[in-house]
Amino acid sequence: MNDIKWDVFLVWHTNPENDDDAKLIGVYSTEQNAKNAVSSVKDQQGFKEHPECFEICPYKLDVTSWTDGFVTLKH
Repeated sequence: MNDIKWDVFLVWHTNPENDDDAKLIGVYSTEQNAKNAVSSVKDQQGFKEHPECFEICPYKLDVTSWTDGFVTLKH
């Protein structure tokens, strides 16, 4: 159980005109399933305007990814 591996693939789409507009499309068990998901939504309204803005991110399960705390910036 000490073998840590990439277990899932997250598919995100971010609007380049608004960095706060990131959508988690889904979480998939394989990279191929993640690519298939992109293919299935890339022609829909909101995505087709920026098809280059999809990102597939491998993600480890059972690992704490955020370990340094955070700071909130006020504008």
